[in-house]
Amino acid sequence: MRRVGLAGETDFAGWRKAARALALAGVPAEAVSWEVAGGAAGLFGGDEEALPAKAEAPAFTVPRAFMELAESAILHRDPERFALLYALLLRVLAEPGLVGVAVDPLVARIRAFEKAVRRDIHKTHAFVRFRRIGTEPGERFVAWFEPSHHTLEASAPFFVRRFAAMHWSILTPERSAHWDGETLRFGPGADRAAAPSDDALEELWRRYYAAIFNPARLKVAAMRAEMPKKYWRNLPEAPLILPLIADAQRRTGAMIAHAETEPKPNRMRAAKPRDAAQEAGLAETELAAVRRDAAGCEACPLYRNATQTVFGEGPETAEILFVGEQPGDKEDLAGRPFVGPAGQLFDRALAEAGIDRAKVYVTNAVKHFKFEPRGKIRLHMKPNGAEIAACRPWYEKEKALVRPKLVVAMGATAAQAVFGRAMPVGRNRGRVVPLDAEAQAYLTVHPSYLLRLPDADAKAREYERFVAELKEIADLLPAARRSAA
Repeated sequence: MRRVGLAGETDFAGWRKAARALALAGVPAEAVSWEVAGGAAGLFGGDEEALPAKAEAPAFTVPRAFMELAESAILHRDPERFALLYALLLRVLAEPGLVGVAVDPLVARIRAFEKAVRRDIHKTHAFVRFRRIGTEPGERFVAWFEPSHHTLEASAPFFVRRFAAMHWSILTPERSAHWDGETLRFGPGADRAAAPSDDALEELWRRYYAAIFNPARLKVAAMRAEMPKKYWRNLPEAPLILPLIADAQRRTGAMIAHAETEPKPNRMRAAKPRDAAQEAGLAETELAAVRRDAAGCEACPLYRNATQTVFGEGPETAEILFVGEQPGDKEDLAGRPFVGPAGQLFDRALAEAGIDRAKVYVTNAVKHFKFEPRGKIRLHMKPNGAEIAACRPWYEKEKALVRPKLVVAMGATAAQAVFGRAMPVGRNRGRVVPLDAEAQAYLTVHPSYLLRLPDADAKAREYERFVAELKEIADLLPAARRSAA
């Protein structure tokens, strides 16, 4: 019996090197014992033999499909996976098309490993919840998660792209991942007690989750399939799930019983006309449905005094998504983003940079106007962190549906919404920053900053710099350019 030692549970390179040497030597699958460093010895651990010589001789090739399958399946927790993959390798050498035969029992079993691993990676991306430790500048975000398989190293690059500006750690029972803004490192596992259990934003998140829960659309079986109960203990919204499910039938009946047949007049919010697509009997787009849902958002107190929700606008196929701070007085009354003085300056700068506003999507980090009344005037007030966090899911839905290649954050509030944390604009202005697998981000100032500058020369210089940055953006994505006159 040949005993093969691997450096760890995910040592694909070690398995590949050993499997090649064994296959070249004609060693059958049943004559090999695969063991992971630190694990228990195999049944035949005492009969170790050295690997055959010329272990790296490139004497054969295998289909790419097999290598991709093996690289994924080896992350499964089944202790037999190394032996099963080696057995499949020997068969593939004789039958190169075997990997495509789904009814073969060995192929089917390893395909099931691959599927489980892919699902585990997806669940990690979906259900990791970071908690904040400390405050600026030393704050860090820590999450506890318990993956079903050895998938942390495969999952972590997603969080590097998604939270590039954060310093974070993901702790699991067997491994940990740490990102310091530049380097991704992996270390030993941790105990659940090493991760924080709560932070200041979680109560706000729970209120938002309860506010958007729609009992009429509840499908319990589908929800449990997509969000198994094993993940609930790490989700801040978990305590709400069972009560909301239990109350869903009563709430649905109440919604039907109290449905109004005639709209009530509203002093602050005039009834909005149906759009052209609705009038023509066309299906409502996903973005239009989200816009309609956002019109009734009460996730934070700002809705109480604002005239209406000011949602984003622009083509759903836009390659550039501009994010501002919040609607101003003019936007609040008009129900459209960037139509006031800052919006007019923004339009002028876009035109000078050669960008067609009709080809870009424009929105705000916060969708309700925050202000302080002064007589007949409503003075703009900066949104706080809780208000930005409450509104961030709407921005994320816009981004997910538009799928831009570049997100332009204009100002500190926009940057906080885009990155999920404070991002100094001064240090990062004019930089292209990786955001996720689909998009990059670009930081610049908000047009209202240019309007507030008291010195005319400074205002002119900053406006020229702003236009120059928009030109850089236009060069990155020429599809957004204005048509030639």
